[in-house]
Parts: sequence; C-alpha cells; structure tokens
Amino acid sequence: MRSDATVATRNSRTATDALAHAKAFVQPELDAAVRRISPELRAAVESQLAGGGKFMRAALVLLSASACGADERVALDGAVAIELVHNFSLVHDDIIDGDLERRHRPTVWAQHGISSAIIAGDALATVAFQVLLEVPTAERASAASLLADATQAMIAGQALDMEFEQRSSATLDECLEMVSGKTAALLRCAACLGAVLSGAPDSTISALWEFGHHVGIAFQAVDDLLGIWGEPDVTGKPVGNDLRHHKKTLPVCIAISQGIELPSGYTSSTGTEVTDREVDEMRERLEKCGARQATIDLGERHVRDALAALGRISIPSSPLAQLSAIANYVTERDR
Repeated sequence: MRSDATVATRNSRTATDALAHAKAFVQPELDAAVRRISPELRAAVESQLAGGGKFMRAALVLLSASACGADERVALDGAVAIELVHNFSLVHDDIIDGDLERRHRPTVWAQHGISSAIIAGDALATVAFQVLLEVPTAERASAASLLADATQAMIAGQALDMEFEQRSSATLDECLEMVSGKTAALLRCAACLGAVLSGAPDSTISALWEFGHHVGIAFQAVDDLLGIWGEPDVTGKPVGNDLRHHKKTLPVCIAISQGIELPSGYTSSTGTEVTDREVDEMRERLEKCGARQATIDLGERHVRDALAALGRISIPSSPLAQLSAIANYVTERDR
C-alpha cells in the first residue's frame, strides 16, 4: 500500500509536469498575442508576464479538451486567452491593493506608474478576445461568451471584495459568494473552456465547470492562508497585507462567524491603519479560534467535491490523472 506521502509526491510531480507542459506549449502563442498590443504599452505588459506564473488556468483549458478526447491544440487559443485575462486581473488587483511586489518582481504599477498599468491591463483583456474570435466558428463564439461571463463575474467578485473592506464584518456565506466570483469564476471557465472549444456535450461541460468551481474555492482558501501565514521569500508577496487592508478573507470571516472579537484597527474603516502589532494579534486570534484549521478543512472539502464532479463523466486516464493531481496540488502549494 502506498503511503500518503508517496501519493502526495506523485500527485505533486504529475501536477508540476502538467503545468510545465502548459507553459511550454502556450508561452510562444502568448508572446505572439502580446505583440499585437501597442508598442507604447509593450514594456508594461511584458514586465507583468516576465514573472512567469503557474499557468494553472492554461493547463486546465488544455486538459479539458483532452478530457473530451480532443487534441489539445484545439484549445490552445483558449489557453492563451485565459492567461491574458488572468494577468489583466493581476495588474489591476495590484493597483487596488497597493502591492509593490508580485512573483518576486516589482508590480507593473510600481514600475511603470498607475496610468500605464491600468491601460496595460485593459490591453491584455482586449487582446484575449481578439485571439479567441479571430477564427469565426460557433465553438469559438461560445468560448468567448463563456470567458466574457467569467470575466464579468470576476470583476463583480472584486467589487464585493472592495466593498467588504469598508465594513466591520462579513459573513462566511458573503465571503464565499465573493470568492465564487473573484477567484473561482476564471478557474471554472478554464476547466471547461477546452471542452467548449472541442464541441463537447453539455453534460461534460457542466461536470468540468463544477470541477473548476470547487478547485477555485480551494485555491482561494490556500491563498488566504498564505496571505496571513505564508513566507514572503516563497510566495513573492508581502505577508500580512490582506490584514493591513482590512480584507474579509475566509479565515477572518470564519472567526467573525464564531463571534471572535477582532482588533479595533481591523474592524474600523479602511482609512484606519492596521498596525504591525494588530496584524500579529490577528494571526494569533485566528490560530487560537480554529479559523486557520477551518480554512484548511474547507479547502480540502472543495477538492473532494471537485474530484467527485470528475467522477460523473468518462475521462481518458491521462487527463483524469492530471486534473486530479492539479486539484490536490491546489491545497498542497506554498505559493
């Protein structure tokens, strides 16, 4: 019988290989898409993409095509498009959050200024749809519509996240609604976009959509944990910034739902600075009340739900193993 550690190592290797393949396969076309952008914005856009990234969304797009028995090349433009939209969202997120560093590099706005960063993000989003719609097919039109809906849901989730910063509290259900848009929308789109481009039946698309939704919730759960307890040298982002910005993350909303009293600087308006002492106090309270462990449990539960969704459809063994490995990788990552 294989030990849990052996299974985890095998899953990690499978996921890492899938992500590396997606990056190698998609990167040349991603670079070509960026060359469509105005030369005046190219430096800002390239500084965003130079940090690399996991290419998880691109991998899901390619694997969702393979899961339907299609050649992954059918989904290549979809993988490029979703990476462009993802990076657009990161450029704008960094402006909103005031983050100076991402992926161990200066953020676009910190390096090129806010105005250039805003319009560079706009350019990334726009070229994504140009890539998808360049060849006029019914499948590509459906894929573009799906990506547009996901982008709108992602933006709505971001708006909720910003609104929560102005409030003293938010419920766990409200937080999950926000996460469903801000993070899960693009991941569930990625998980079925290749299937749409392959002309797969609705039942297959629906199961892959559900898989991506649960992966998205789990992904955000781990992101929230890393934002509070992660190592900046590993994550490439300042630790504690979510707390300094009054973010109503999953651990915080779990604590609020338990009636845990938060430091006064955290529950007041955004304009009030959360001190380093209060950040440390928050970490301690979240740990002691069990919010950290509850967030871990929530992430693991959504991974199980994601795998159950895959079990509803027939998928060839190789893409099934890779999709399953990526789902498990989400809760095991440290960045």
